Amino acid sequence: MIFLLSFTNSAATHLVSLSKFPILRTPQFSTMSTNFFKSHAFAGNPIKLRTPKPTDPFSPPSALKTLKNLLLGNTHEPHSPNFKILPFRKGRPLAGSVRDSNEPNWHLGWLSFGDCKAFLENSEVNLSEDTLVYLGSDSEGDGVYVVYWGIDVTEAGNGLVKELGGNQFCFVELRTLMVATDWENASSMGQLAIAGHARSLLEWHTVSRFCGFCGGKNILIDAGRRKQCSNELCKKKIYPRVDPVVIMLVIDKENDRALLSRQSRFVPRMWSCLAGFMEPGESLEEAVRRETWEETGIEVGQVVYHSSQPWPVGPSSMPCQLMVGFFAYAKSLDINVDKEELEDAKWHSREDVKKALTIAEYKKAQRTAAGKVDQMCKGVERGQSLSSDFNVESGELAPMFIPGPFAIANHLISSWVNGVESQLASSFSNL
Repeated sequence: MIFLLSFTNSAATHLVSLSKFPILRTPQFSTMSTNFFKSHAFAGNPIKLRTPKPTDPFSPPSALKTLKNLLLGNTHEPHSPNFKILPFRKGRPLAGSVRDSNEPNWHLGWLSFGDCKAFLENSEVNLSEDTLVYLGSDSEGDGVYVVYWGIDVTEAGNGLVKELGGNQFCFVELRTLMVATDWENASSMGQLAIAGHARSLLEWHTVSRFCGFCGGKNILIDAGRRKQCSNELCKKKIYPRVDPVVIMLVIDKENDRALLSRQSRFVPRMWSCLAGFMEPGESLEEAVRRETWEETGIEVGQVVYHSSQPWPVGPSSMPCQLMVGFFAYAKSLDINVDKEELEDAKWHSREDVKKALTIAEYKKAQRTAAGKVDQMCKGVERGQSLSSDFNVESGELAPMFIPGPFAIANHLISSWVNGVESQLASSFSNL
């Protein structure tokens, strides 16, 4: 099975003030929490880099206690952390857009506790400890901490959408935000990681409403980071779901070629790595060899680990896939494509793949998507296909292209093109 690894980002710029409610600024994350931007998109979440001690005022137990007091109307607690809430609707985070140096730049639509409560006051969604999910915390300096929460407002209806839309906010597909993110912008990448984590957690809550052991209703515990069966005879605890996927660049070392493939759902001219879900009872290396053989008939020998990437933009039934990337060295070269899985698979020379890694195309797609998000937040949604945005600067279509820097596939392929892969393989062979 092949995966189209798409690109999105989150930006931490200033939120536009709502005329009706004084919305908080988007969080400016601490310097220490942003030293991670050489990692993959959706990794390096700046509000999850540390696990607070249970006694810290911004830890999940303490934050939940403060939340309960706020819900009861007790807003005079000393040293209470600030609360900021990110609404989601049908898996889409609330977002806005501002112009930075005349370039559109999207940002997450964080709301204060009071503003979120006011927005939801006449809706079908209640602001409560059963609907808010703890996302993390961060310091604003001078001993001031912020606790971040997510909430699913899908049931709130179109009235909420219109009210937020009137203030230039909208709910945007995470994949669209991924494409629209400037991957060289640390703040944007941090917000993308937050949005990915929040979507994974909220979608997991949606698909795990009932106990798989007894059928009883599950309830939130640990500020929404876990669930537990409400049946007193059962009380099983369940944890957020992660689906591991191996993704591999298969290499013909002798002829200096890499195996790339296409799936029928790919946009025209796009080629990527092989990928597939792990099965019970197999190692990561075994999964790499099995998937490669099943889809292409290629036998793999040495398997070398590269890196991993959380992937929260798959189907809602799989809230967060974990892409585990490898280089796989071919022992056979004849390709036999499984047409039920792939449209095609071919060996490509290093030079051809290098040409396909045209940065100009990725930047153009990113700017086009950022402009689209900007228009959506202003109430003008244009129905463009992202596949039409992959043109080189000359205006000519590239004969093939690789998924963008938001995808682990791009990093695997770039590492091979630039010779990093051979250094990794040599290091592992000496262990």
